Amino acid sequence: MNKPIDFSKGLVPVILQHAQTDSVLMLGYMNEEAYQKTLKEKKVTFFSRSKQRLWTKGETSGHFQHVESIHIDCDQDTILIKVMPQGPTCHTGSLSCFNTEIASRFKIQALAQTIHQSAKANQSNSYTQYLLKEGIEKISKKFGEEAFEVVIGAIKQNREEVINETADVMYHLFVLLHSLDIPFSEVEQVLAHRHQKRNNFKGERKEVRGMERKYNCFLYTSPTPRA
Repeated sequence: MNKPIDFSKGLVPVILQHAQTDSVLMLGYMNEEAYQKTLKEKKVTFFSRSKQRLWTKGETSGHFQHVESIHIDCDQDTILIKVMPQGPTCHTGSLSCFNTEIASRFKIQALAQTIHQSAKANQSNSYTQYLLKEGIEKISKKFGEEAFEVVIGAIKQNREEVINETADVMYHLFVLLHSLDIPFSEVEQVLAHRHQKRNNFKGERKEVRGMERKYNCFLYTSPTPRA
C-alpha cells in the first residue's frame, strides 16, 4: 500500500472485505480526512454522504471494523480494506450488507475470530474460557480425545460421526492455536509452501515405542459444549 490515492475527483469508493473469510461486507466512501483517520486509528472511518461528516463505522452500535490491511487498485481511485468486524457489519444485523449465501457461509478461518471473541467475553458458562483457564495441557488432551474419536468413526466407516467429530477437532485445534498465540495464517503459509513441492515423499516415519503410552488420550464420549 505505497501508492498515493487520487482524491482529486472527490469521494473514493471503499470496499470492506472480511480478512478471514474473504466475504465482501459493504461499500462506503472516503475523503482524504476519513482515510487518514482510518490509517491512524486502525478502525474504518467513512465520509457519510447523508450526514455530510466523518462517520466511524460502529460509532453508535459498537460494531467497529478493525483494519487488517489496505489495498489500492491500479487506477488509484478505489480502496479495498480487509477488516476484522467486531459484530455484524450491516445495520440490519446481517454479517454483510450483501446478504448472500457466500457472505453468510461459515469458513474455517472464522473459528479464530469466534474463539478470540469468546476468550474476551465475560461469560461464566463459556467453554472456550474454561479451556483457556485450564491451560495448554487440558486443551491438548481434549484435542487428542477428539482426534481419536475421528479415528474411531473412520474405522467404523460412520460418515456422520466422522463429520461431527472433525468439527470438534477443528474447534479444539483453534483453541490450542489461540492458547499458543499462533495465528492460523502461519499454518496457511506452511501449507502453501508444501503445496509448491513435488515428489517429496520420504517414506513412513519410524514408530517411537512408548510414546503412545506417555501421551495416551482418554476417550471422551459425552457431547462437548461450545463457546
